[in-house]
Amino acid sequence: MAEPGVETRTRSSVITARAAASFDPVGRSVATARAFVRDTLQGWGYADVVDDAVVLTSELVTNAVVHAGTSADVLCLRTEDGVRVEVADRYPEREIPIQGTGLSLGSPDRENGRGLLLCAALASRWGVEYTPTYKQVWFQLDLPQRPVGTRSAGPVMPVALLPVADERVRVAVTQIDRSGSISVWNEDAQHLFGYAAEHVIGKPLTDFAAWPHTPGTGTGIVEALQLSRWEGSYGIRGTDGRVVPVYASHLRVRDTNGEPSTVCLLVRDDERAVIQSPQRVPVTESGESHATDPFEVFIGSPAPDDLDGLLQRTVERARDMLDGDAAFLLLATDDETELEVRATTGLPSARQRFARVPVEAGTGRYGSARMPAVHEDLTAVPGAVPLLNSTGMRSVVTVPLKVEGRLTGSLGVAAESSGRYSNEEALRLQFAADRIALAVESARLGELERLRRGSLSFLVEASDLLAGTLDRDQTLALMAQMTVPTLATWCAVYTIADQASDPYLSYVLHEDEDRIDGLKALLSKIAPPDPVPTPGARVWAAPADAAQRAALRTSKRELGLGSTSPVSSGIGTTRATAAAVGGETVVLPLVARNRVIGMLVLGKPSDDHFRQEILELAEDLSRRAALALDNARLYSERTAISQALQRSLLPPGLPQIPGVEVEVIYRAAGEGNEVGGDFYDLFPIRDGAYGFAIGDVCGTGPEAAAVTGLARHALRLLAREGFGGPAVLERLNAAILDEGARSRFLTLLYGELWPQEDGSAVLKVVCAGHPLPLRLRQDGSVEPAAEPQPLLGVMEDLELYEQMVTLDPGDVLLCVTDGVTERREGTRMMGDDGLIDVLTTCTGLTAGAVASRVLRAVERFAAEPASDDMAILAMRIPEPHSA
Repeated sequence: MAEPGVETRTRSSVITARAAASFDPVGRSVATARAFVRDTLQGWGYADVVDDAVVLTSELVTNAVVHAGTSADVLCLRTEDGVRVEVADRYPEREIPIQGTGLSLGSPDRENGRGLLLCAALASRWGVEYTPTYKQVWFQLDLPQRPVGTRSAGPVMPVALLPVADERVRVAVTQIDRSGSISVWNEDAQHLFGYAAEHVIGKPLTDFAAWPHTPGTGTGIVEALQLSRWEGSYGIRGTDGRVVPVYASHLRVRDTNGEPSTVCLLVRDDERAVIQSPQRVPVTESGESHATDPFEVFIGSPAPDDLDGLLQRTVERARDMLDGDAAFLLLATDDETELEVRATTGLPSARQRFARVPVEAGTGRYGSARMPAVHEDLTAVPGAVPLLNSTGMRSVVTVPLKVEGRLTGSLGVAAESSGRYSNEEALRLQFAADRIALAVESARLGELERLRRGSLSFLVEASDLLAGTLDRDQTLALMAQMTVPTLATWCAVYTIADQASDPYLSYVLHEDEDRIDGLKALLSKIAPPDPVPTPGARVWAAPADAAQRAALRTSKRELGLGSTSPVSSGIGTTRATAAAVGGETVVLPLVARNRVIGMLVLGKPSDDHFRQEILELAEDLSRRAALALDNARLYSERTAISQALQRSLLPPGLPQIPGVEVEVIYRAAGEGNEVGGDFYDLFPIRDGAYGFAIGDVCGTGPEAAAVTGLARHALRLLAREGFGGPAVLERLNAAILDEGARSRFLTLLYGELWPQEDGSAVLKVVCAGHPLPLRLRQDGSVEPAAEPQPLLGVMEDLELYEQMVTLDPGDVLLCVTDGVTERREGTRMMGDDGLIDVLTTCTGLTAGAVASRVLRAVERFAAEPASDDMAILAMRIPEPHSA
């Protein structure tokens, strides 16, 4: 059952002529097939459908000889109402998608697979036929329907407005053979120019023609005679030596033996209306004529609505128009200093896409970008068109795309043979380029606007993510994840610690996780890029070169070939790694606060290049990332300094007290704080005597920590000078008051401990405004071990006293700060009673177990994290059997 839109049998029609040719499975066969179809249809007088037929044939033959790798047979059949072209290959098992099956006919943005898509768009009818030995795709193009007897017509005009001519209009008919010599000279030619036929036949037409030298054009009479059709003005020298201005119409034909010649019709220039072709205007089905947009004539209708599609259609039509083997289109950067490859056909587009070349003249530069240029043989001028280096193209014609005098791009067509193009082809291509330049520039600006909007959104999101962390490692990871794969295939981040340090490879990421290890090994073996502060991206060739050398050594080892140079071990670079980094690699400096703090390296896979817009976006990202990375560095440094200073305020360690178990748990409130307003200490005073303290400075944070340091060091110094508890606290009170505006009041529990030979311990305790210490006896009872006294840092004259406490074996002394007792959950507070309830459950536990149980009770009392500093000091006298 046939699918809609596709015919599987030929339409019954009378065939009036046929032409066939076979083409080998090589790339140049595509151009030969195009020329065959063009010449055949023009010879049949079917110029109306030549362009569409050539485009469709080119795609179908490309599918056969290039992508399927088989020979192709092309058959052209002429009928009364059109032409049928059949393309057959020797690969019948290939599946052909049919409309209506839900399968895609192909993507217009691809280099291959568009033959059936174009058939559906351009052909009147088309179909696919299979036999056991070949597959055939055919298409039918119908001639435009016109009123019988009329090809083009002008309006009825008054006699006075008709062109003026002699009583008898004379049309000179001459025929020029392959060598350029005159072979036919009629009577009207003799009358117009005075030469008898026997005097001119066999002589070159150039002996008689006076060709005008028009500035900007270089087409001569010889070139004009080689064109399939040409019209224009020049002169013929008469027998009297005077030049007769003529208007000529040339038509190149071939006789039955295939010998080419040119038929020339010439009239006086003021009678040109006799043979001049009028402007052809298409006729609609209703018979009304309408003007056709020259852009649509060249590019086809409907034109692609996206830039890439428009550029790809342009290069394909340009290639077909000049029977080239390849075509390319480059777009200029905003400052017109570089051209960027945006579309190619017949060239390795994956390798060349987005490559950039300078416009100015010089070796390896696109020196002819601003004017039409023809290169007859690129081997004679190597590097004239860098894009075609090592592609096998010999001749090329290039023309600029300009909008309001500004260079916006360059269009070129190339051929594998030399001498294929002349100034005439350059003018034809320039005419087409002028028709499409404005549309291309409009589409480019539209794409640029979309890219800029996307870039702005990308940068806003990137800034938010980078600002959301002050962790250095997380910032490095975010930098890499934002660039891969959005901007590049892989990236590496080098960091520089200080001015004297070398760049260090800190992070590597590839869109394929399996390539990360190989890429990291490669980059670690080569010298890092120089830390140049100059803004902008610069190319770095070292990774690609190193990967290629390593891959070559690997291949030699696999093939058993020796290497003259020693093979470095450990780099582990495979051919896959070489392909991953074989494209363009660029380095962007990470500059923050006028200092290079690192480099961001972005890379593409083999033979790929970055777009200019992507590099500009990457440069913007690198500036934001550099500041975020430097902020993370500064935060890490200051946090490390703060933590080092805070750790200096804590005791370096707890001494071992004979016969006494000691456990301390300390928690400082606030992110990054190790010490706050709460503190503790336990230290030897003299042989057999130990001092201990637990206190709470008003407030939290660095200001409270400053008073903490003063208190802890003053306690140790005064106690070791032999002062008793009350004297120690009175002198500390005076020191706190001396701090003036920086002073803060302080609650403090201070005591001295003497282990006894009988296993008990004697304590002298002073509790200055601090939560009272609790004593847990073996029977589970809990009681305060001291009485409250005034806190420090408020009054100058204090009268403090110490109390003596004896801890028997099995007893526990628990000292805490108010961060424990004032733990809140809504309106509830743990309080002294809650702490006593917890402590009563700790009979028989070690000092460490007691402190841990109290901490768990505090944490479970409320769901929210603690907002106050917290210190827990537990001392226990072990029982004799557990000692």
